[in-house]
Amino acid sequence: MSDYFEAVIQLRPAREDVVLLVHQLVEQRKDVFIAKEVPVSTGLDIYISSQRYARSIGQQLKRRFKGTLIITKKLYGVNRLTSKQVYRGTVLFRL
Repeated sequence: MSDYFEAVIQLRPAREDVVLLVHQLVEQRKDVFIAKEVPVSTGLDIYISSQRYARSIGQQLKRRFKGTLIITKKLYGVNRLTSKQVYRGTVLFRL
């Protein structure tokens, strides 16, 4: 599934060095991929396949570039087999 994602990394504004670092971090992991990138008027949204790794990337961006980080999650649905709630995360990094 190429459109599958668990989290969105929102970069505001989308500087080239920040976007390059996110791509490098994702390429290091074999089990994580970028589903799509959507440019918005204030920056860039990167849809990623792992919510946990997206939070990790957010922490690394905050340490390296000294911006503000906001991590939220939103209820997406309920798994039919396990009846567990499924969330999609949002990692907002603002310079």
